[in-house]
Amino acid sequence: MQSAPGTRRYAAVDLGASSGRVVVAEIGPGTLDLREVHRFANVPVRAGGTLYWDILRIYRGVLDGLRAAGPVDGIGIDSWAVDYGLLDERGALLGNPVHYRDARTEHANSDVPFEELYARTGIARQPFNTIHQLAAEPRLATAATLLLIPDLIAYWLTGEIGAELTNASTTQLLDARTREWDPALAARLGPAAAILPPIRRPGEVIGPLLPEVAAEIGMPAATRVIAVGSHDTASAVAAVPAADGRFAYISCGTWSLVGVELDQPMISEEGRRANFTNEAGIDGTVRYLRNVTGLWPLQECVRVWSSAVPADPAAPAPPGASTTGAPGPGGPVDLAGLLEQAAREEPFRSVVDADDPIFHAPGDMPARIADVCRRSGQPVPDTRARTVRCVVDSLALAHRAAIGEALRLTGRAVDTVHIVGGGSRNALLCRLTADACGLPVVAGPVEATSIGNVLVQARADGAVSGTLTDLRALIRRGRPLERYEPRPGAVIPEVGRFGRSAG
Repeated sequence: MQSAPGTRRYAAVDLGASSGRVVVAEIGPGTLDLREVHRFANVPVRAGGTLYWDILRIYRGVLDGLRAAGPVDGIGIDSWAVDYGLLDERGALLGNPVHYRDARTEHANSDVPFEELYARTGIARQPFNTIHQLAAEPRLATAATLLLIPDLIAYWLTGEIGAELTNASTTQLLDARTREWDPALAARLGPAAAILPPIRRPGEVIGPLLPEVAAEIGMPAATRVIAVGSHDTASAVAAVPAADGRFAYISCGTWSLVGVELDQPMISEEGRRANFTNEAGIDGTVRYLRNVTGLWPLQECVRVWSSAVPADPAAPAPPGASTTGAPGPGGPVDLAGLLEQAAREEPFRSVVDADDPIFHAPGDMPARIADVCRRSGQPVPDTRARTVRCVVDSLALAHRAAIGEALRLTGRAVDTVHIVGGGSRNALLCRLTADACGLPVVAGPVEATSIGNVLVQARADGAVSGTLTDLRALIRRGRPLERYEPRPGAVIPEVGRFGRSAG
């Protein structure tokens, strides 16, 4: 692809829980153009009773994508948080990384009281946080280095070892104030504390490609890999197209990460009880947010409806498998059509707690939703459209609850809610979120994570300059956005944190 004069090209490697992709951006004066050049499936593998990431298949997809990208001026890598690979003293990988949805995270727990963990790290309680996974990790005795997923890919590309800040902050091993590994928490790991690599910041150059990697993907060996906000939410929030600080954000995909942006961590007993987390963002910002189960239940519903393959209902199923114990109807599912039908259904006929652990694991999501509604005395969704409406209504209410608590805890006032990521394409969800919050919703950009990734690269490379606010102004000028105003008279039920009220 021929670049326009004065533009530079950057590759964003964006690894999601179900797929990975490589996006090429052209950035120059008044230019911010993105093109996806490669997408590949990210399919977990269950072996010996453990759910693993197929990390070598992921790396193969990255290499294929970078080859398709052609020569670029920089490469940045982002992914989901908390999961890691372990290297031995020779730098060899000690087996596939374990998936955060593996059953071991249900029972793993560090020996540090949660009150102390939160006071030191500001990170909310999640059973899959890295510190808890390490408590169930049998390979620590032979490990020399721990690398989070983006850092592992960067290591294979460059040979350089490090831990990027935004992702490291999710491990619950980082001091929220110093933004370095917490020595007291690291000491609890004993000799394994030595496996934590040096922290690096977004915008730092990790290193050039290894010669053999450069030859394989057809790029110059001088091509640099640049640290970005390697936690995908950090990159996505960096691409929120806000004009000032009076905004709340929802980075909506498999998860909805709902919160506000702060200059300093806010660590309080109320925040701990509300399960709000302080994750590191770009340029010293703090993502004060709560994890809400996002579009995952809807994604699982679509997978089950499209499947015609029976499977063990007691086991998490791979994509494409039914978990009902009997073949489903199979065939493609028209989600856009279902959302249009759902928009015509009775609002808030049935709602569930999006964060109920019953919805966390892969499985027969439509049956679980029906069972929860039945047990709570609500109408059972008896069509696909009503099931979709239940999911979207429930998620809009969860968005409202999380934003309301974020504002109460921080004392902030906001006048806009920004929804970025895949969920910004869901017009029904955006409209219902605006109604539920009583605030305008600005939807987009869909590709926020890739945009945040490449803009941090471009600034480090000198192709753009300025503050985070300046980068966001580039996005407002160059990306299509949709605005949803709250509808006067929209009736929204009062729903508590764990279910539907009687009102």
